[in-house]
Amino acid sequence: MTLFLIVFSLFFNSCHTKKQKVNNPDFSGVTYSVFGQKPPGLVPEVFAPGIVSIDGRFEGAVSFSPKLDEMYFAAYTEGEDTAIYFSKLKGDRWTSIGKANFTKGKKKEEMHPFVSPDGERIYFTALDSAFTDEKIWYVNRLADSWSDAVQLDSPLNDELVFFPNQAENGDLYYFNLSKFQTYYAPYKNGAFPEVAEVAIEFGHHAFIAPSQDYLILTDRNFTEEERKDNDMYVCFKEKDGKWTKPIHLGNILNTGLNEKGPRITPDGKYLFFGRDEKDTKPGLANIYWVSTAVIEKFRPKQ
Repeated sequence: MTLFLIVFSLFFNSCHTKKQKVNNPDFSGVTYSVFGQKPPGLVPEVFAPGIVSIDGRFEGAVSFSPKLDEMYFAAYTEGEDTAIYFSKLKGDRWTSIGKANFTKGKKKEEMHPFVSPDGERIYFTALDSAFTDEKIWYVNRLADSWSDAVQLDSPLNDELVFFPNQAENGDLYYFNLSKFQTYYAPYKNGAFPEVAEVAIEFGHHAFIAPSQDYLILTDRNFTEEERKDNDMYVCFKEKDGKWTKPIHLGNILNTGLNEKGPRITPDGKYLFFGRDEKDTKPGLANIYWVSTAVIEKFRPKQ
């Protein structure tokens, strides 16, 4: 019962691949002008207040397309199911926020969208009832729309799984709710035929950085025994391929509230994450963003 309650809390607080080896996109001409907001520095700022981060709504898990001209995120209000929303850059303006509805009613809830490194697929979590049928689904890009949603045909979906995200080499990272551990499925010949545990000491909602040399993840704050809120941590990949112990990202990024759903932009420049502020403003959880330069100071000296 105790484990169930912990998992239940984490779940709601989180909350195509032709040749999937992808070349790095050219970001030299890309500037961040998302909804007219100036990019943040080393202190997190609310992302697109009143447009994406809306009072009275829970938002999280942001993903951008490789060219940074499409944005997808999950959101819900009290009493409603979680859905994926999106906006696209047309000329120099972002379109009004729309609802994706990828499964077209096949599943009640859709969350955790992630645009693949080549921009040709969106992976996401879909479910009907919490802790009974969470699976990873996807849609493929068509000329000007997305295909019908399909549940990913892979052994990873033999268990309860969520929070998919993909490395540039095609490997798919995700959290296994059944085993309460981060896993990944190596990309092999257009499929994900096997799974393997990611050898990190603790953490959930792990996100592989575009550089593939670190993982951002969340877990409860262990710096103060009385605190139960989730904070963000980083694990760096060492020269031998092993991961460092999770390193707490400090009090500039972490607060006494739940930080959740970390995502790095495709160019590696910005960290997006959710922050549950329902204890201070009922029914509110906003998306924040900050420069990934704040992560580098935690990188171990070689």
